[in-house]
Amino acid sequence: MRELFSIDKKNYKKNGTIGRRPSVRGIIIKDGKIAMIHSLKYDYYKLPGGGIEEGEAHEATLIREVKEESGLVVKPESIREFGYVRRIEKGKIEDIFIQDNYYYLCEAEEITEQKLDDYEAEEEFTLEYVFPEHAIERNRNGDHKDKVVSQTFSGMLERENRVLELVIHEIMHREGE
Repeated sequence: MRELFSIDKKNYKKNGTIGRRPSVRGIIIKDGKIAMIHSLKYDYYKLPGGGIEEGEAHEATLIREVKEESGLVVKPESIREFGYVRRIEKGKIEDIFIQDNYYYLCEAEEITEQKLDDYEAEEEFTLEYVFPEHAIERNRNGDHKDKVVSQTFSGMLERENRVLELVIHEIMHREGE
């Protein structure tokens, strides 16, 4: 899979302990809008997805995580690679936190009930189809309250915005031609 870009905060102790948390994210486009998870509490958007469990295939994680967070059911035959982003920064537990985020284009149907983790429910995760420009604007200028002080949070917003910009440029503009 191609590397879209990397984000290296260089705020960690070199040669320290390393923690890894690979994840997958779904890019679901419908009628010029993208399925996004909106945190109503902190007013930010992210693509649906989550962490890969030990021994779990990317496609299986994508189907499971998109369904849990959004309630959408991914069509397995529609899954196509888009690219991945590597993020490296100081960890909360380990000295260095490395997260590879794998992005997949896919189609989804049938909305089922969300199965949110406690923190996701507390943040009031809600599925919304939005224009990607709107999500980018809210991520950059929204009132994220006390969440914005977190380096991990700001890195996640930067990652999602840059991926959305690539989707706009590489996919949505091409479809509009």
